[in-house]
Amino acid sequence: MTEFITRRQLLRSCGGGMGSVALSALLADQGLLSNSAIAEGNPFSTKQQHFPVKAKSVIWLFMNGGPSQVDTWDYKPELEKHDGQELEGFDKNTGFFTGNVGPIMKSPFKFRQYGESGSWVSEIFPQMARHVDKMAFIHSGYTESNNHSPALFMINTGMKRMGFPSLGSWVTYGLGTENQNLPAFVTMSDPLNRGLPKGYAQNWGAGFLPSIYQGTWFKPQGDPIDNLKISGDKNITQQRALLDTLKDLNQDHQKTRPEQRDLETRINSFELAYRMQQAAPEALDIQRETSETLKAYGVGDKKCEHFAKQCLVARRMVERGVRFIQIYSGGTENARSWDGHTSISKNHGQFAGETDQPIGALLQDLDQRGLLDSTLVIWGGEFGRLSIVQKGGTGRDHNPHAMTYWMAGGGVKAGVHYGATDEIGNVAVENRVSVNDLHATILQLCGLDHLKLTYRLNGRDFRLTDVAGKVIKEIIA
Repeated sequence: MTEFITRRQLLRSCGGGMGSVALSALLADQGLLSNSAIAEGNPFSTKQQHFPVKAKSVIWLFMNGGPSQVDTWDYKPELEKHDGQELEGFDKNTGFFTGNVGPIMKSPFKFRQYGESGSWVSEIFPQMARHVDKMAFIHSGYTESNNHSPALFMINTGMKRMGFPSLGSWVTYGLGTENQNLPAFVTMSDPLNRGLPKGYAQNWGAGFLPSIYQGTWFKPQGDPIDNLKISGDKNITQQRALLDTLKDLNQDHQKTRPEQRDLETRINSFELAYRMQQAAPEALDIQRETSETLKAYGVGDKKCEHFAKQCLVARRMVERGVRFIQIYSGGTENARSWDGHTSISKNHGQFAGETDQPIGALLQDLDQRGLLDSTLVIWGGEFGRLSIVQKGGTGRDHNPHAMTYWMAGGGVKAGVHYGATDEIGNVAVENRVSVNDLHATILQLCGLDHLKLTYRLNGRDFRLTDVAGKVIKEIIA
C-alpha cells in the first residue's frame, strides 16, 4: 500500500528519527537502554544478560495441589516416634480445614538413602531416587497462603493476587528466545477431565508485560495448538501471501495509533503462528524418537503415558531453543491433583506413579545428550502439607509453613541439601526460603539479576520479587 506524505512531514520524521538513533546509541553504550527498547522490533530477540548464563532453558515440573514434604523428600524419623500424639501449641488456622485437626501422623511410606549424597527418598520415587546426586534440595520453603488459588498465584507470579506476570513471562521478557519459530514459553497440563489448575491461564499469564510473553498452552488431547495445520484449501505460498496482506493492513492501522502497544503484539502473534505451522509439527512429533526412548519415558504405559509424552516434548523443546517449559501434574483439586486430604497413601501413590518414571527418564535423557548442564529442572508445588492427620481420614491438610523443592542441572550445586524443618517436618526453621528467594535464585541461574529485571508501569518499576528476594548462593555451583 502506498501512503503519500508532505515534505514537512518527511523532514519532521527524519529529523526526529536521527535524533532517536543517536540517543539510543549513547544509552546502549552506557547500559541504560531497556530490554523493551532494544527489542522493540522483535520482542523475542536474544537479549543481554546481567550474569553469565548457567541455565539456557528451564523445565518446571509443577506438582499441583501441594505435595507433602514429609512423604516425599523430607525424611523425619521423629514423625513415627510421635505418631498419634497431639501437637502441642498447634494453630488450627494453619491448614484450610480448621475444624478437622487431628494428631501427628507418620508417613505411610518407607524411606531409603540413595547416592553418594545419602539423600533420603520416599519409596514412591524409585526412578527419581537414582538421580539425587544431580539435585539440590531446598527443605525450608514457605509461602503466604494456605489456599490453592492465591498460593498458585504466589508461586507462579510472586504475588497472591491475579494480574501479575508469571516467572516464565519474566524470563522470556528478560532473555528472549533462541528459536523464533516456536513459543518461547510453553505450558502443559493434566488431561482435561481433571481440569486446569485453579486460576487457570493466570498461572502462566504475562500480567502487565506485553501479552506476547504469556505462556502458550499445549492442549493435552488432540492437536496441542489450535489451527496448527494450514487449512486444506490453501498451500504455503497462499498462506504467506494472505499474512503479508494482513500485516500491511495492520501496520497501516498501527501507524495512526502509536500509543496502542498491543497492536505490535498482535502483528507479531500472526507471524509467530505462521512460523509455528512450519516448525511445531516436527518438534511435537515424539514418534520420531526411538522405541527405546519412548519406553524409557513410559509412553505406552497407561499409568503415566500422558505425563511421559509431555516430558518428552519438553526435552524436544529444549533441544530446539525454547526458553521456559512448565508441566502441571494434577488438575483442579482433591483426588484430581496432589491434594491428599483423605488419603496421602492413595493420592500421592497415584500421582507419584504417574510422574516418577517420566521425570527419571527426562533427567537421564538430558544428561546423556549433554543438555542438563544448560537446562534447569525444577520440582515442587504451591505449598506443603501438615505433619498431622486431617480428622476423618488418613490425609493431610495444606501447610504454607513448610515445603520441599529440588532443582537439577542449569548451574545448581549437585547433591546438596539446604535448610531444614523442625523435627516432625511441620515448620521451616533453618535457612528459611521464601517464594521471592526461590524466584531470585532461579533468575540468577538464568543470568538475570532480580533487582535489575524490571518493567515500568504507572510510574513505578515492578519486578518479579517485588521488594524482597535473596539469592540462595549455597545451591549455586
